[in-house]
Amino acid sequence: MNEVQVGGIKIGKGNPLVLIAGPCVIENEEITIHTARELKRICEELMIPLIFKSSFDKANRSSLSSFRGLGMDKGLRVLDDIKSKFLLPVLSDIHSIDQVKPAAEVLDVLQIPAFLCRQTDLILASSRTGKPVNMKKGQFLSPWDVKNMIEKFVSTGNSNLMITERGTSFGYNNLVVDFRGFPIIRSFGHPVFFDVTHSLQLPGGEGNRSGGQREYAPHLMRAAVGAGVDGLFIEVHPDPNRALCDGPNMLALNEVKGLLQQAKAIQDMVRTWEIV
Repeated sequence: MNEVQVGGIKIGKGNPLVLIAGPCVIENEEITIHTARELKRICEELMIPLIFKSSFDKANRSSLSSFRGLGMDKGLRVLDDIKSKFLLPVLSDIHSIDQVKPAAEVLDVLQIPAFLCRQTDLILASSRTGKPVNMKKGQFLSPWDVKNMIEKFVSTGNSNLMITERGTSFGYNNLVVDFRGFPIIRSFGHPVFFDVTHSLQLPGGEGNRSGGQREYAPHLMRAAVGAGVDGLFIEVHPDPNRALCDGPNMLALNEVKGLLQQAKAIQDMVRTWEIV
């Protein structure tokens, strides 16, 4: 397996579980900085490497009236501030080729959203930056289809790629996670993350916005760590019920520590069994 390095964080190839976490979208500077500060404190206490995530723009919203974020310029300034204040690597989504260059100047990891994972030109442009990229597996793809995404990305000579499983469409307004997919995707040689919160989304489930079932997050998270993922992707918010994006599936900030303690314990057990 390729080992991906983000700053001082080593991902995959038997390295400790890595966390990508933060609010779904940058609502304002106060909430984003508060969440980053608390996540850093928790992860330092648990000795879990953290990559801070929040989107400067969420282009894939259900409704025209949905909140999308602060935009690229303001959003990147907030992320750059977090990066320098807390010495954390930062990640955000890119949606178009023209966003790649300015985003790469600030971000430590570029992220290609699930709906765009087959957009060849966007994949190639992000790969040519030489930056690590987290590519979400589309809800419409099988685990073995991921190989085509990988081949596009590595064709430029950049192998710093991570794949994130975020659930598969299961009828209308629902997703399901096939845990067989984790070893299949990992067999292609790149670190795999599990998106705990988006996997519990009910896309468009509330008409003009998505619903969610965050109460199942601990169950799916434990199963994914047991299946051998290299990292977890978890969107968190100080008050998910008042969040402007993906509140129904985001986790409350004060719940994160307990979940991560469970994740660490499970990974330790799994790796012991693998050695035996």
